Amino acid sequence: MQAKNKLVVVGSVAVDWVITPRAEREESVGGAAVFFSMAAAPLCPVQLVGIVGQDFPAAAIADLEGAEVDLEGLERSEGKTFRWKGRYHENMNSRDTLETHLNVFEDFSPKLPASYRDSEFLFLANIQPSLQLDVLEQMNGRPRLVGLDTMNLWIDIAHDKLLEVLARVDVLTVNEEEALQLTAETNLVRAARKIRELGPQTVVIKRGEYGALCFGPEDSLFAAPALPLDDVIDPTGAGDSFAGGFMAHLARAASWPTSRGLAISRRRASARP
Repeated sequence: MQAKNKLVVVGSVAVDWVITPRAEREESVGGAAVFFSMAAAPLCPVQLVGIVGQDFPAAAIADLEGAEVDLEGLERSEGKTFRWKGRYHENMNSRDTLETHLNVFEDFSPKLPASYRDSEFLFLANIQPSLQLDVLEQMNGRPRLVGLDTMNLWIDIAHDKLLEVLARVDVLTVNEEEALQLTAETNLVRAARKIRELGPQTVVIKRGEYGALCFGPEDSLFAAPALPLDDVIDPTGAGDSFAGGFMAHLARAASWPTSRGLAISRRRASARP
């Protein structure tokens, strides 16, 4: 069944230089919003908000359009696209950042087109918490479901703003390290419980090759394994793609007349600012 619910994603659009033990690609299209959108688009209509420079590949725009991603919110700016260069370790679970060039992303200020502001589903990908808050303020009312991603950097340098935005979202997706850092815990169960006390009633902790854990109300827990692979080429964007599929499935399920999903989206909605 074709989903009627639209899903807005706000995040980075990038050109990556990725080095892994198996391969190297200097001009690889990336960014959280791109990976998220391409994973979500087969399941529900996606509206992308981001910024690119003059050097962003036309073929990548064509791929997004071919996937029927709405690009009205993609700003085209003078200058170069956000670029990142990284090298993965042999186990593919850790990586070193070699270069980061923010370029046009440095002054990125998300602007939601009018056609995006009534969307019932919103995902705030990994950008500054202050920008995530600004996006929430641009929506017409409270979306039915708001998801959030963040990273170690914002936990360190924008902790108070991150707590402010966490209080206004339904779902947080983070990896193990980020969950423990955010809560100063050494145990994932306790960490998830503390995060839920901050606002989001569903916490999804990504564990790479070990799958993911989903913590919900009343300490409910769902564990999903990962598909074992004998040769991982490039894990870049895996977490963003996972979030795209996760959020899009919920948006699609909400359009089914008999759906029992999205109980997480209904909690205390009327009490939210």
